[in-house]
Amino acid sequence: MKNKTSFPPREGEPQPSRCPDNSAFKQQRLPAWKPQLTIASVLCSFFLTGAFCLTVGVCLVLSANSVREIQIDYSDKCSDCSRFRENSSNWNKECHCSINFTLKEAILGDVFMYYGLQNFFQNHRRYVNSRSDAQLLGRNVNVQRSYCAPFSTYRNGTPMAPCGAIANSMFNDTIDLFYSQNSSVIQVPLLKTGNSWWTDKNVKFRNPESYNLSSAFAGTARPPYWQKPVYLLDEEDERNNGFVNDDFIIWMRVSAFATFRNLYRRVQRVRHFAEGLPAGNYTFRISYNFPVSRFKGRKHVILSTVVWSGGSNPFLGIAYLVSGTAATLTGFVIAGIHLKLRKKKTYFQRQ
Repeated sequence: MKNKTSFPPREGEPQPSRCPDNSAFKQQRLPAWKPQLTIASVLCSFFLTGAFCLTVGVCLVLSANSVREIQIDYSDKCSDCSRFRENSSNWNKECHCSINFTLKEAILGDVFMYYGLQNFFQNHRRYVNSRSDAQLLGRNVNVQRSYCAPFSTYRNGTPMAPCGAIANSMFNDTIDLFYSQNSSVIQVPLLKTGNSWWTDKNVKFRNPESYNLSSAFAGTARPPYWQKPVYLLDEEDERNNGFVNDDFIIWMRVSAFATFRNLYRRVQRVRHFAEGLPAGNYTFRISYNFPVSRFKGRKHVILSTVVWSGGSNPFLGIAYLVSGTAATLTGFVIAGIHLKLRKKKTYFQRQ
């Protein structure tokens, strides 16, 4: 490689200049706003910020406390099914358990059912990346070139649909709710669609194009831990099948924390439940399919209402209260320091 040698400019040739152009922008002659901070403006900014944060924080905390919520841990109550499910030879057999509870007061308004998991870490890097977004868009892709391994293909080369560790570990307990009225038992109608985000349902997830779903997923196989193929996730509603199934879409939105909850169903407000859930005796009937004892996890089912600020989560309100308190205290500290220095200055001027 030849060395580049720089020669001095010849006589009479103009020397290159390193100075920036003589423009207002490059010579920093543009008009600028230079605020002069006074003690009054500084104190006003701190106190106004503190008052705003405290007001918003109080409103958010009161709103979160007004949410009606019932949370039931069924990990121990369904321990027999948990031990039954730990045996891999029982993967295609069903196990049911029932949990009774009583509502002393009616839950009025829209009621949402969630399932909660504890000690289930979805934020592991390999777990988060273990998916094929191109496959979830309905494209014909080679999943072996994706991050789905080892849940990409079977030994015979058949690709999995959907592939990846997230899809393979999908929550698949079935939860039904029953209401006991007098001597009759009424099943609470639950809505399984309309629970996912519009952008997920219409933009990020799509089924392969074909005249029916079974032919669209021909040549693929279900993930190892699934009991049915992806095109049979909802046998009652053809539009809620495949990659656009609401339960599947919600599960694919991974959580940042080890303890989380996902929306499972919404109570349909018809007949006896037109105003919500009336007071009385209820029963959760659970088809236990998702084992958690191996990683020392817990499972919950939650019935909750929502308000204008969301569900029962006081974190945001507490954060506003802490920020408002800190801003207000900082304002008082600055005011105290200013008064102390001003007294000293007045004293020395008199001397």
